[in-house]
Amino acid sequence: MIQVFRAVNEQDVNTAFRIREQVFVLEQQVPRDAENDVFESTASHYVATCEGVPCGAARWRVTDQGIKLERFAVLQDYRNRNVGAELLKLVLEDVQAKHAGSKVYLNAQLPAVNFYKRHGFVAEGDMFTECDIQHFKMVYKG
Repeated sequence: MIQVFRAVNEQDVNTAFRIREQVFVLEQQVPRDAENDVFESTASHYVATCEGVPCGAARWRVTDQGIKLERFAVLQDYRNRNVGAELLKLVLEDVQAKHAGSKVYLNAQLPAVNFYKRHGFVAEGDMFTECDIQHFKMVYKG
C-alpha cells in the first residue's frame, strides 16, 4: 500500500533528502550542490512510502511564475508502481487548495514527460538541458 504525507518535521524532510540523494546524486550523477538548493527551507516537502518503506519524495514552492513542482524522485525498485502518481496527486491537491488559480508548472526530465502528460501537464517551449539531463517545461492544465 502506498501512503503519501507532508514532511512536517526535520526527520520527514531528511527522509525526503535521502531519497532525492539516492535518485539524483547517486543514480543520475547530479552534483550534490545542484540537488540541494537555497529553496529547501521555504519549499513544501512530501514523502511516499510503500508498505511502510520510504520510497518517494517531492516538493513544491512559490515562484514569480507561479507554483513550481520539483524534486519528484522514486527509488528505482519502486518505479512503475504508482508511487509517483500518488505523490503528484497529493501535491496537486495541496497546491490547488492553497493557491487556487495559480499557474502550476515543472521541469520534467525527458523520460518523465509522458508520465506528466497523463496527469494533465502540457509541454511548453523547447527542450533544455539542466545538470546534463534533458528537460521540458510543463504546465498543468488539469
